[in-house]
Amino acid sequence: MNIYSRITGTGSYLPPRRLTNADLVAELAAQGVESSDEWIVERTGIRARHFVDAGVYSSDLALIASRQALAAAGVDAKDVDLIIVGTSTPDMVFPSTACILQSKLGAKGGPAFDVQAVCSGFVYALTVADSLIRAGTAKKALVVGAEVFSRLLDFKDRTTCVLFGDGAGAVVLEASSTPGILSTDIHADGHYSGILCVPGHVSGGQVLGDPMLRMDGQAVFKLAVGVLDEAARAVLAKAGKQASDIDWLIPHQANIRIMQSTARKLKMPMDKVVVTVDQHGNTSAASVPLALDSAVRSGQVKPGQTLLLEAVGGGFTWGAVLLTL
Repeated sequence: MNIYSRITGTGSYLPPRRLTNADLVAELAAQGVESSDEWIVERTGIRARHFVDAGVYSSDLALIASRQALAAAGVDAKDVDLIIVGTSTPDMVFPSTACILQSKLGAKGGPAFDVQAVCSGFVYALTVADSLIRAGTAKKALVVGAEVFSRLLDFKDRTTCVLFGDGAGAVVLEASSTPGILSTDIHADGHYSGILCVPGHVSGGQVLGDPMLRMDGQAVFKLAVGVLDEAARAVLAKAGKQASDIDWLIPHQANIRIMQSTARKLKMPMDKVVVTVDQHGNTSAASVPLALDSAVRSGQVKPGQTLLLEAVGGGFTWGAVLLTL
């Protein structure tokens, strides 16, 4: 009998500190940086984002999102035999945020590790978890995207600091006799590593280089639209499906213009696209599972529907997952 994997529960968490564009613009003005709500909304579609307080880390956000997903799936944390966390803002250099999360959940024994593919982290992690379940290595996996990007932002650079937020999303992925995840497609091209990066590192007890997020927005936009379309068409072809078979497109919530362009290429109306970027900002690896959970809990997305998840991020990385919920 063939083994497949299915999402059986979703969860998410946003830290309580919510900053509207007006709040952020006021904070930037105090530092001599000019911006406006109109400027941010026109270019990004973002109206608000959430930031963590001091002393709150990715594993803390992941814990609450994971508990929600486990409750929705009716799964006890002790029965989870695989934990993968997509994050580029880990709690510490090592151990992995996944191992820290495993401890906080009270689980142990199964493999736990992080996937670092920046904004594509959740799509990468879901692909790996699906492969391990299909191979019989795991039966109940917890797949998480969790980020605290607010700590990487240069608040003197208005082109980047207005884009990002903090949050976490999680899913429980279980072995099944019927297909849930239909196909996956992930890629990277390191030649573009310089257009979106945090080029600092730790050495000898000091941070060397630049520890802030840097981005060439125009280059990212141009590349993102093309590779997202390619990945979407690849997973559809692998599954023998057409774009018309997709009930919902759940893209990485980076920029409303990229999302609109992706939908247009697939000939999908925007009312079939799950949009949370206006309220969450870009939460990197957390954005897709956050959007998924939001859509599930609001009743937008229903069991049995076909979903296309896709993301693109620094590396340059990109990928897509086609699934039936």
